[in-house]
Amino acid sequence: MKRLSSFAVASTLVASMSVAAGLPRLDPAGLGMRGDHLRHIEREVEAAHGEGQFAGCVVAIGRREGLAMLWAYGDRQVEPAQREMTIDTVFDLASLTKPIATATSVMVLLEEGLLRLRDPISKHLPEITNEHADQITIERLLTHHTGYVPDNALEDYRHGVEEAWRRLFALEPQDPPGTRFRYSDVNFELLGKLVERISDQPLNEFAGERVFAPIGMHETTYLPPADLQARSAASEPREGRMLVGEVHDPRAALLGGVAGHAGLFSTAADLSRYAAMMLGEGQLDGVRVLSPATVREMTRPREVSGHRRGGGWDMRSGYSSNRGELMTDRAFGHGGFTGTAIWIDPGLDLFVIFLSNRLHPDGHGSVNDLAGRIATIAAASIEQP
Repeated sequence: MKRLSSFAVASTLVASMSVAAGLPRLDPAGLGMRGDHLRHIEREVEAAHGEGQFAGCVVAIGRREGLAMLWAYGDRQVEPAQREMTIDTVFDLASLTKPIATATSVMVLLEEGLLRLRDPISKHLPEITNEHADQITIERLLTHHTGYVPDNALEDYRHGVEEAWRRLFALEPQDPPGTRFRYSDVNFELLGKLVERISDQPLNEFAGERVFAPIGMHETTYLPPADLQARSAASEPREGRMLVGEVHDPRAALLGGVAGHAGLFSTAADLSRYAAMMLGEGQLDGVRVLSPATVREMTRPREVSGHRRGGGWDMRSGYSSNRGELMTDRAFGHGGFTGTAIWIDPGLDLFVIFLSNRLHPDGHGSVNDLAGRIATIAAASIEQP
């Protein structure tokens, strides 16, 4: 296996990229960070790779002004053919879709007055008529406080998209809304449909036009075209063939590849632009996606039955093992089943992006602890808050 392991190589690669493809690559010292301390990340990645936790990964670390590190390691595919990991590899983000595509789109609609967080979902999706419908608010959907099951049966999706939605609308919460934190893909499937219904656009088109394109995230998309598929990281086999550039989540796949809980693909460079936008209170390079007030509301901590969640974001919960231990209480982030994580900390002016293909080639691998240690190292490298 050949790897892009040295920081010198990574620096050359980043310097050759246009600013539009990501954030400018700056010397860590110029960003108030210790480059020598960031080198500890290489050791941790090598150790986890040696344990077989993933085939390859890309790490991006930066602050609002630019990137201190953009580094690729290992392979984006090893079966049936070997392909080296590169910094422009496209990843299936899995549940990073929830905050980056769906929750951000919900916030765009919020600040335009087209919805309120206190609205019951049935106000916008009147097909939902269960006995708790008036208590299932948009805010509770965003914070996983509705009582819905984590996932409804895969069989519900095998009879066509229209029938899948009929069954989703008919689901009954397992607990009264507002009484138990239960992380659920159903919440964000419904939020994705909400965006579609209010905007009269498919979620992928709305997020693409209103969130991604304005800030130069030109390689962030659902249903990646052939050129992005060609440099996508592989996940695992399905129906006798390796998934490369096709959504891994089976429910999102059966919904046509576009869903509120999964289906988004992106690169580390594009995600660095999103992170810088959030650190810039909704603005990047003079382009505003969200107002400062909206960003504050989206990232406001909520106590959710003993867990701390934001509007689509994790903060401190049972899902926070990929969070850096030295991050401030303002940090927010999320993980994805395919081996992805992003954490953004306005208190440190820091973002940490870890993208891996932990499921390749055999569906096994674990990276949440590694992502958390990388984020801790990044936070410890900061000399100038």
